[in-house]
Amino acid sequence: MKDVKKIVKNSYGKIAKSGGSCSCSCGSQNDVEIAKSMGYTDEEIATASEANMGLGCGNPVALSNISEGDVVLDLGSGAGFDAFLAVKKVGDTGKVIGVDMTEEMVEKARNLAHTYGFKNVEFRLGDIEQLPVENESIDVIISNCVINLSPDKSKVFKEAHRVLKKTGRMYVSDIVLLDELTEEQKNNDELLAGCVSGALLKDEYLEIITNAGFTYRILDEDVAISKRQYNGIHLESLKVELYK
Repeated sequence: MKDVKKIVKNSYGKIAKSGGSCSCSCGSQNDVEIAKSMGYTDEEIATASEANMGLGCGNPVALSNISEGDVVLDLGSGAGFDAFLAVKKVGDTGKVIGVDMTEEMVEKARNLAHTYGFKNVEFRLGDIEQLPVENESIDVIISNCVINLSPDKSKVFKEAHRVLKKTGRMYVSDIVLLDELTEEQKNNDELLAGCVSGALLKDEYLEIITNAGFTYRILDEDVAISKRQYNGIHLESLKVELYK
C-alpha cells in the first residue's frame, strides 16, 4: 500500500527548502498571481510575502469571522501564510496555532514568525488526524487545501470537532472531485501531492463532515480553478463553513 503521508511530506519538504510552489497550485502563474486568483489582496500578500508559497486553493481567513481575542487553529499551516493573516485579526489578546506534519515547513514558519515579530502565534509539528491540541480549546479552525492530502479525512473532521469549543466554527477551502478519476490519475504521486488523487467526490466529502457531527454551509464553489490550475481535471475548490 502506498505511504501517502511519506509522499506528501517529501514533496512539501522540498517545497519548503526551495521556496517555490508546485503542489496544490501547479501552473504557469507565480506565487503572487496564484494568491490573487484565490482571493488574497495585495495588502494580505505584502503582510507575509515570504510565507506565501502559492499552495492553497482559497482564502479561508477572508471567509472567516475571526474576532479579536479568538484562539485560531490552522490545519496544515505550511510556511504560516494564513496563520500570519489570522494573527492580524486576533490582536494582542488572541492566539494562533499552526499544525503541520512537515518538519521543514514548521521550521520555516517559526523562523518567519520571528522575522516578522509575531508574538502570539506558534507552530506545532503534528498530524491533523491526531491534533496536538486540547479538547474544546479553539474558537476558529481554518484550513487551506490540506484535508484532501489526508488518507483519513473522517479522522481530521472528528479531531476538529473535538478541539472546537461548543460555539466554535471552522472554515475550509479544499479540492473536491466532480467526477471519478482514472486509475492512472489515482496512482499518480504528483497528483497526490498536487491535491488531486487524494481528493474525494464532493458528496462524499460533505457526508464525512456531517458524520463528524458538524452542520455545514457551502460558501462558494470555484469550478474555474480546474482550468486555471489543474489542466481541466473535473474538480472544484469548495469553500465551506462548519458549526458544532
